[in-house]
Amino acid sequence: MDQRVEKMRNIGISAHIDSGKTTLTERILFYCQRIHAIHEVRGKDGIGATMDSMDLERERGITIQSASTNVTWKDYVINIIDTPGHVDFTIEVERALRVLDGAVLVLDSVGGVQSQTLTVDRQLSRYNVPFIAFVNKCDRTGANPLRVRDQIEEKLGHNAVLMQLPIGLEDRFVGVVDLVSMKAHYYEGDFGEIIREDEIPAALVEQAESYRERLLDAATLFSDQLAEAYLDGDVDSAMLVEAVRSGTLTRQMVPVYMGSAYKNKGVQGLLDGVLRYLPDPSQLQYTALDLDNNEEPVDLKSDAAMPTVALAFKLEEGQYGQLTYMRIYQGSIKKGMDLYNTRARKKIKVGRLIRMHADSTADMNEALAGDIVAIFGIDCASGDTFVAPELNYSMTSMYVPNPVISLAVKAKDKASEDNMGKALNRFTKEDPTFRSFVDAESNETIIQGMGELHLEVYIERMRREYRAEVSTGMPQVAYREAISLRADFDYTHKKQTGGSGQFARVAGFIEPLAEGDYEFVDNIKGGVIPNDYIPSCDKGFRTAMQKGSVIGFPIVGVRVTINDGATHPVDSSDMAFQAAALAAFRQTYPKTKPVILEPIMKVTVEGPTEYQGNIFGSLNQRRGIILASSEDGNSSTVEAEVPLSEMFGYSTVLRSLTQGKAEFSMEFLKYGRVPQSVAEELIKKYQESKNKENK
Repeated sequence: MDQRVEKMRNIGISAHIDSGKTTLTERILFYCQRIHAIHEVRGKDGIGATMDSMDLERERGITIQSASTNVTWKDYVINIIDTPGHVDFTIEVERALRVLDGAVLVLDSVGGVQSQTLTVDRQLSRYNVPFIAFVNKCDRTGANPLRVRDQIEEKLGHNAVLMQLPIGLEDRFVGVVDLVSMKAHYYEGDFGEIIREDEIPAALVEQAESYRERLLDAATLFSDQLAEAYLDGDVDSAMLVEAVRSGTLTRQMVPVYMGSAYKNKGVQGLLDGVLRYLPDPSQLQYTALDLDNNEEPVDLKSDAAMPTVALAFKLEEGQYGQLTYMRIYQGSIKKGMDLYNTRARKKIKVGRLIRMHADSTADMNEALAGDIVAIFGIDCASGDTFVAPELNYSMTSMYVPNPVISLAVKAKDKASEDNMGKALNRFTKEDPTFRSFVDAESNETIIQGMGELHLEVYIERMRREYRAEVSTGMPQVAYREAISLRADFDYTHKKQTGGSGQFARVAGFIEPLAEGDYEFVDNIKGGVIPNDYIPSCDKGFRTAMQKGSVIGFPIVGVRVTINDGATHPVDSSDMAFQAAALAAFRQTYPKTKPVILEPIMKVTVEGPTEYQGNIFGSLNQRRGIILASSEDGNSSTVEAEVPLSEMFGYSTVLRSLTQGKAEFSMEFLKYGRVPQSVAEELIKKYQESKNKENK
């Protein structure tokens, strides 16, 4: 085994917004001597955290883009990706977790498991990423890391095991008890860089012994050797570490660390935990699909001597052209070598190979299996696989949620229009959840995204980075149309205009589909429609579903079954059957009693208990259904399902209702039927806009 790979960790730092991810990353950079001065996210010096390199991030005090860096801790190389906490930028977390081997889940010692923590946990499960938890902000009033451990177990369903205990809490938090070595660690010096090891304070000895017993009980399940040693009363620390590592790698255990990144306490212990318990690239199984062999799965090995397989997981526009972030799964990438892009089916030559540190770069000559690097100046899309020319493999793609909100944007002058076009090209290439198109009817440029903040950030970036002055229309919700009844169709398409004409007949029925957007069922018997024309029928129906006639939005939840038809030996063609299917659907659609669906968001509002009544009232006014509410000390959490159309401007309303003390997050949950009164209003608006266009 390559020792270099054994001493490598690829980790992501993920959490609910404002849990202290970027502050924690700043401390990691400092202790690993990557930076020599600490700057705060909203610091008075105006510099901002190293990993928040975008001006917008520094102004708003939030992370918008995931940033990559590379540090060394005790001879181990750690590639770190700091990800956003805001749900609007969930794709940044998604693509980071797609390429990482392990993660640190940061939790607030007061807030505990919050709404976005649940989302991050789902993403970690989707990609099977082992992780350790860090309970941050133990210096805050109301801090209770032991309760947070219980929440990880109850709300996330993980076997959370304490690796440390706090020495004091809130303003008396001074250090931690390490339950593996059974020593107290105090963090001293101006920046907590001096770690003083001492005996456990007498008042904590009994509690420490009790929690160590729990740690041993949990760890013995993953090591027979440790179980025997435990029974003999002769437990070795190295044996305990190995057992916890086994449990963590299989995601059957979550080691829990604690500290306060802001107060420079506990970060070095967490780094030791990353080395001890998170996997190196060789310990996880990654597979690619062999495109020359019917997409047969192929196991990849973290071996630099094997043919190269790498995944482009993120794109950025750098000062020297497109910057492509890559994770190398197998083989190596050298400066000047040829790579093959299996999607675009073309060769590229590696020009500049670099290692990223936030927005600064360091040139490299060679990167090996397990590395996360960036390449300048190659043309590709996010999610492309690059391989050695002799291979034809593809990595599986990542999950990309569909946009739920759209906005019309208009350039104020000709120069802005050109610049806006360039900006939209770049943004849609970089971010799979951001889309743009020109509406065929209104001729307006429409942008789509995951929420108001998501679109707001891109509009601001257009102004700053591209000098494109744009005005925006009202936010538009991504409604859908659906059918509610089964209806039969039998349509004949005939056209005779001299020479060969067009003829096609399709018959069957359309019915509601419980799950999914569309399903096509071929029940043709006896070849009344030849096999060559069946895909044409499918294509025609798909085209028809792109725009409904009720309010002009796409149609979902439809199963189309064709069971009869007719052809003409001369006049039938691919185009004729597409036209027949399209017309058959449009003719039948009104008979299915179409309904309008709207995106329903899962909204979580957190704020002081005294404002809970105001929060309930504000959600009820917005057609919200309260799902659950819980109180914890002075704070309360309210979960509700609310239509997206009612949530515009909610942040301003919530701020005034709670004197700025509450915050909310929302994410797409499902599509639901709109009430009759709202449907009538939407239909009326659609008819009015159509009438205007027809005049």
